Amino acid sequence: MSNQRLGKFLGGFVLGSVVGTVVGLLVAPRSGKETRRLVKKSAEALPELAEDLSTNVQLQANRLSESALRNWDETLIRLKEAISAGLEASQQQQTLYKPEAENHLPESAKTTGER
Repeated sequence: MSNQRLGKFLGGFVLGSVVGTVVGLLVAPRSGKETRRLVKKSAEALPELAEDLSTNVQLQANRLSESALRNWDETLIRLKEAISAGLEASQQQQTLYKPEAENHLPESAKTTGER
């Protein structure tokens, strides 16, 4: 599971838990006083849940950022290697075919250096 999907899953899980708890409290067969006490207790727990969710999202964002930087660095290295290999191959081809190309030039171009 990717980090992004995991973060979405955990966020949905926490939100679903909160909504489920509130709905469960409201439809449970309890006295009004007891239900209000449970709702108050749940409401007091919300800041802690929000802080936990915020911390989790921050950790996931840091992991994604670090992963993106690593991937970017690796991509740059591969790109530089590919460019270097392409330049080297081009120079080898020029060296290989330069004498053959000069053989096909007209005599006037060979003596004057024109092409």
